[in-house]
Order: sequence, then C-alpha cells, then structure tokens
Amino acid sequence: MSEYEKAMRPEDITRLFVERSNAGDAAGVAALYEEDAVLAYPPGSRTVGREAIRELWEKVLAHRPHFDQEQPLPTLINGDIALTATPPKDGTGARAQVVRRQPDGSWLRFLDQPEFVSPGE
Repeated sequence: MSEYEKAMRPEDITRLFVERSNAGDAAGVAALYEEDAVLAYPPGSRTVGREAIRELWEKVLAHRPHFDQEQPLPTLINGDIALTATPPKDGTGARAQVVRRQPDGSWLRFLDQPEFVSPGE
C-alpha cells in the first residue's frame, strides 16, 4: 500500500478513487479503505473488509467503467473523523463517506455509501 499516494485531506479520497478506478486499479481503490471498512455496495448489500472491497472492484473494473470527478460538498470534520459527500452529476441521490485520520496524518474510508437515492426515486 505504501506505493500509492495518500489522501492527506478527506477530499483527496474522491479524486484518488476516480483516478485509480479509471486506471483499472482495484488494489489502488481498496488501498483507500481501512482494513475493516464497510462499503454499501452492491445496492442493498454490504461488502466488508479491504480484501473483499478489492475483489468487488476487480469485478466492477473488469467492465472498464469511466468515472468523472465530482465537485465535493463541504466536508464536515470532528477531530479524526470526517464526513465527505459528492452529488452525482445526474442530480439524483448522493454519495457519502465517513473517513478517519490515520496515525500518519492521511485519511482512509471506513464507511462508504456510494449511492443513496431517496425513497420514491
């Protein structure tokens, strides 16, 4: 994991996620998560742990999807915990992540809700 650029601000994680996903780098995407992180994906289920997240992203990235950078909403920080979010370009729902500052000062995701659509959408 040390070969990857670290997110030194909570907002950096989204940029790094898009760069690594578009490069097809599932291990690089997984490196943005804590060891026991929880990802609410696929919709309606949970993927738990960095290794399971890496395996999931290998499958997703095998289809070579393209991700666009999204302008982050203001980050809410309380000590070593932060809430980050981005509105999808299509204007539906939201994406939200809870990240934690690591001992080296970098940030990693430990809760990730990549798609949240309001009831009725």
